[in-house]
Amino acid sequence: METRRRLAGALALLFAVNIVLITLAQSAQAAAYRVGSSGSQVRTIQTKLKNWGYYSGAVDGIYGSETARAVEYFQRKNGLTADGVAGPATLRALGMESGGSGGTAAGQADSLALLARVISAEARGEPYSGQVAVGAVILNRVEHPSFPGTIAGVVYQPGAFTCMVDGQIDQPVADSSVRAAQDALNGADPSGGAIYYFNPATATSAWIWSRPLIKVIGKHRFCS
Repeated sequence: METRRRLAGALALLFAVNIVLITLAQSAQAAAYRVGSSGSQVRTIQTKLKNWGYYSGAVDGIYGSETARAVEYFQRKNGLTADGVAGPATLRALGMESGGSGGTAAGQADSLALLARVISAEARGEPYSGQVAVGAVILNRVEHPSFPGTIAGVVYQPGAFTCMVDGQIDQPVADSSVRAAQDALNGADPSGGAIYYFNPATATSAWIWSRPLIKVIGKHRFCS
């Protein structure tokens, strides 16, 4: 009788472990979207890619070959594994934080790290207030209706930041940039509400010079 009870207990434990493993596998699969996937998350992926110039197809919530090619194009341009599958890393780059965890501690840490990396790449050697101002510009764009509504969306928008093109984004991140990113996230804005900035010594766009100047910090002009 005792042997039967032990056997029954072992079988129940094995069954419970299998259920957990199946659940974990399903969760992992749900966090990745590929050809054949469908639904609201796929529609969100298509919308973001279309808004940022990577996708020209229909926003229909169906992950077809055209969507996969757009995802692959986005991945290539942003240093991700170009497999056409929208997995966790690609979703984070799209500002979807692996299916909607942007409000979690992990999502917030990802946003802080990305913001600090851009600040370091774009404002290395600038006064501390200028570093915070660069972070503030990114956050101001997040709130502005003309730009994507997430930090990742703003940063990965094609052509938005020089560091994403010249490879500076991959350089080591300065400690001051991490502090500046945190200050910007806490609401500091030395830029005065700017949504653009540029270095007049290197700017080649006539359009950027037309933007109304708010202030100059270090080598950067901050504009509305």
